[in-house]
Amino acid sequence: MYLRFSYNYLLVVILSFLFSSCISKKEVLYFQDIERLESQSQNFNYNTIIRPNDLLSITVSSQDPESVAIFNPVAGASGALRTTNERLGTYLVDRNGNIEFPYLGTINIGNKTRIEAVSKLREGISQFAKEAVINLRILNFTVSVLGEVQRPGTFTVPDERITVLEALGLAGDMTIFGERKTVKVIREENGIKTYGELDFTSIDVVNSPFYYLQQNDVIVVSPNNAQVQSGAFNRNSTIFISIAGIIISVLTIVTR
Repeated sequence: MYLRFSYNYLLVVILSFLFSSCISKKEVLYFQDIERLESQSQNFNYNTIIRPNDLLSITVSSQDPESVAIFNPVAGASGALRTTNERLGTYLVDRNGNIEFPYLGTINIGNKTRIEAVSKLREGISQFAKEAVINLRILNFTVSVLGEVQRPGTFTVPDERITVLEALGLAGDMTIFGERKTVKVIREENGIKTYGELDFTSIDVVNSPFYYLQQNDVIVVSPNNAQVQSGAFNRNSTIFISIAGIIISVLTIVTR
């Protein structure tokens, strides 16, 4: 009687463990209401904001190259000089949003979009050269993806435009244990950290202000309940349950 009770108890424990690890289909499928996409008014406004500590590449060109040469520092003829000045033409935005630009001096472009920053530079450069073309890029545009993804890490974005979906793609997508309904995006704006929470089971995610990422955004994918519950078990618990099952089975046969 005791052995039968122990065997039944063990069976209940094993079944409970297995069912607690099951994941519902509704918890892993993306955009379960995607048919609503066509009827939604989507917000495609996207502007990268220049922020303190951004490293910018700024080049000025014109039909008259000599008129803009003063705004494009170049290395000398020496190969060694080129090596030590390989970052010429790059500008670090200080904590006040300023850069030091040749002949124009201190220029404040912090918290401005690329278009606004280029417009401000063009205004100053127009005193020296007419119809100048300004190319401004953010060289250190990176996003980080952490948690329940295949390849967590920090990724450089060359074109300064990336969605949260593309960032997850760079990280190899969420694992089966990633919580799709509470993906967090941590963002720092004007020295203040904020965060948004995205539900990837709903198509509403494309209308979130966190759908398009800004430089240095961090995406955090939390483990779902199945993964959290499995973490409460010892890694060798399945082995112990198997051994206990064998012992009870042997004892049951021997005592019959």
